Amino acid sequence: MIKIAKLISGSKISAQIKDEVKAQIEQMKKENDTVPGLAVILVGENPASRVYVANKEKGCAQVGINSETVRMEDTVSTDDILAEIDKLNNRDDIHGILVQLPLPQQVDTGRVLMAISPDKDVDGFHPVNMGKLVAQQDCLVPATPSGIIEMLKRENINLKGANATMVGHSEIVGKPCTLLLLNEWATVTVCHIETKDLKMHTKDADIIIVATGVPYLIKEDMVKEGAVIIDVGINRITKDKASPDLLEWRKEDFEKKGATLIGDVDFQRVEPKASHISPVPGGVGPMTIAMLLKNTLKAAKMAVEKK
Repeated sequence: MIKIAKLISGSKISAQIKDEVKAQIEQMKKENDTVPGLAVILVGENPASRVYVANKEKGCAQVGINSETVRMEDTVSTDDILAEIDKLNNRDDIHGILVQLPLPQQVDTGRVLMAISPDKDVDGFHPVNMGKLVAQQDCLVPATPSGIIEMLKRENINLKGANATMVGHSEIVGKPCTLLLLNEWATVTVCHIETKDLKMHTKDADIIIVATGVPYLIKEDMVKEGAVIIDVGINRITKDKASPDLLEWRKEDFEKKGATLIGDVDFQRVEPKASHISPVPGGVGPMTIAMLLKNTLKAAKMAVEKK
């Protein structure tokens, strides 16, 4: 009999979180006459960015957050964006500010992110929030890493004392996720593009989290029996680049869209060895939006407390 891992459904968990956020927003409205507000700055016409922003707007509508999108031409200067952020920083009805990345080449992304008030930084990228995360102080935490921890906790996966390997060390996922795991008392190994022998660091891990954007990076011989796998990678594979296995497995996707989305894990071969695994799509992706909504609610609560 083939053992099948338990799928960790980000779609299901994110729906629960949205319900919780919605209930708290309704209560907030009654008690404080406050509705959380989220502003997104969208520069240019990047198709992926537009999809993300549309999903954020939809998520806000589902839970009762007021959302507005500031659309700017891709010829904007850093100063143009800073002027918009300054306006939003000073508005009492906006509790969360998010700049959709990537920004055009001429824009200084670092200066833009630094300009967002740390209290409204719902992406959790401001150095003040990063520093608070290191110091284990209450702060706004990046949405994808906090979503990963939420998934593990809601599946009752024990983090205390677990050997966790984080593959990827970006400021967006790898580093904050490492800090969150340490804060839960996991023992964490961090790997990245310069790691000499990746398998050596993954083969004994109880939990593997991978966020590299390299399809099939984590193979079956790199994973121990019963490991928990969280796949953050999103890779679009077109029909002409797909292996026969993938063509068969995702037949419907290729017929309908000519492409499919896969993660960084060789899912079909790793899944029988894992105890829990997050799929792509439908795993970490939906969690990111849910945690962003939760962060916006948290920022609104902080603003109410300060009044």
